[in-house]
Amino acid sequence: MGDAHRIGVVGLGVISRAYLDTLVGHPAVRITAVADLDASRSAAVAAELPGVRALSVQELLSSPDVDTVLNLTVPAAHAEIALGAIGHGKNVYGEKPLTAELADAQAVMEAAAKAGVAVGCAPDTVLGTGIQTARAAVEAGRIGRPQFASAVMVTPGHERWHPHPDFYYTAGGGPLLDMGPYYLASLVHLLGPVRAVTGAAGRLRSERVIGSGSRAGERIPVEVDTHVSGVLEHADGTLTTLTTSFDGVATIAAPIEVHGETGTLSVPDPNHFDGDVRLFELGATEWRTLPPSAGYVDGARGVGLLDFVTANAARANGELALHVLETMSALLRSAAEGRCIELTTSAEPPAPVPLTSAEVWRGPR
Repeated sequence: MGDAHRIGVVGLGVISRAYLDTLVGHPAVRITAVADLDASRSAAVAAELPGVRALSVQELLSSPDVDTVLNLTVPAAHAEIALGAIGHGKNVYGEKPLTAELADAQAVMEAAAKAGVAVGCAPDTVLGTGIQTARAAVEAGRIGRPQFASAVMVTPGHERWHPHPDFYYTAGGGPLLDMGPYYLASLVHLLGPVRAVTGAAGRLRSERVIGSGSRAGERIPVEVDTHVSGVLEHADGTLTTLTTSFDGVATIAAPIEVHGETGTLSVPDPNHFDGDVRLFELGATEWRTLPPSAGYVDGARGVGLLDFVTANAARANGELALHVLETMSALLRSAAEGRCIELTTSAEPPAPVPLTSAEVWRGPR
């Protein structure tokens, strides 16, 4: 396999543990440095990992023993860290969304192209057996020609469980920018890129109450819309209705349904790597669960980064992330302006993932 690809991690919040659990010890990569605005946090993480240095953010971005920067900062910092990494000739792979603002994302992609480095971005859950098995079913004609789809995400809000949920309710947050990437990346895998959107949005509360941790009971302001709905027109004419909300208690709607001429496919939660893919064929009397036929088995956060550094054509790539971000930005703009918005970007569905066992993609430990 050659020398391990060297990774520097910036941002050591809640999600970093999931990435480290996947990456540490994998033969294809080596964590060489970590950084966080809280120096004590980076020191504590480095102390757990032999051979890993705790650096300042700027030291990590310029470090000669980092090939790719794993950007796990809050959305508002994504552009600054990505551009800093690119400016030092490094690849960057980040958490979603690509950046908080579309113009910043375009600047990141342009800078990367000029520097000759690569950009990757979560979500990588779409590479698991759930979405990939559903995609394989659509491409095999199991539901005939797709006619339309629906995508639904409803939750009371992340302040109930996250001890520091402020960023979910500031620029770069909200239900669409936070959870939309999972659904929209999945929809591109399933139905192809989006050509135009029409959106509507609302904000029913001006503040939220933190429900856990040392700040429980503290009130935080809401600066973004917390319910966003819209219609997506895919390039082939297929329509998707999308709902993302931090204002509901629960729903029994399937996360994603794809309706075709001869069948309907129920697709599992795209925030998870697996889940049942169910098919109801025209003339049948009940749903049938399809066995996993594609995707990374027992996937975990970080598998997209492994794919990014080892695949000939990375699947969790910047082009897809940019298209997803423009789709979301256009929905919010459409809601504000009350008109249909045509997109300027596109992204072809990445190469499908063949069924890959955990023993294979995790590698020998």
